[in-house]
Amino acid sequence: MPFTIAAPVHSELIIKKSRFIGCVQPMTDRASAQQVVNGLKAQHPGAVHVCWALLAGGQSAAVDDGEPSGTAGRPMLDVLRHQDLEGVLATVVRYWGGVKLGAGGLVRAYTDSVAQALLQAEKTAIVRQRQLRCTVPYAMEGMLRRELDAAGATLLEVAHDEAVLFDFSLAEGAASALLAHLHEAGNGRIAWLGEPD
Repeated sequence: MPFTIAAPVHSELIIKKSRFIGCVQPMTDRASAQQVVNGLKAQHPGAVHVCWALLAGGQSAAVDDGEPSGTAGRPMLDVLRHQDLEGVLATVVRYWGGVKLGAGGLVRAYTDSVAQALLQAEKTAIVRQRQLRCTVPYAMEGMLRRELDAAGATLLEVAHDEAVLFDFSLAEGAASALLAHLHEAGNGRIAWLGEPD
């Protein structure tokens, strides 16, 4: 099951006089991630590198920002993947300390910066939601409301016209059971808009 994090969390490491400022934060897409990275570059004009990794909605990125290829962005991305995270941006701002770390030292520094931040992060499971829409006769409105509430569904919209229109969402894993139950309880009087599976 994939997880995301609730809020941004920071870490800071000093390794051979270089300062690594790590951050992991919730992120929806690559364009938003790029804005955050650009903001970090503006906030830290003395930093030599702002490396980052992203896993969000099928979009991923691993950016070394001038570090030797594969020593920053890819190791950071591997930490996110290893922890089964989704919708997360990891950034590390590096201030040069005058001592070269070597490829292995860089990989460890960037990996540790992200891992240290993640140790403090509050992780939450991502529950896939399914959105459904149906109409019912007015006489069944109360019954449907009770069934949706019992199933933990979220009402998105209710409209009253010739019939009562319900837009709702619920956890994908609970949808099949609810649909089967409503099919039986509704005696064919629940009309689904957009065919439920």
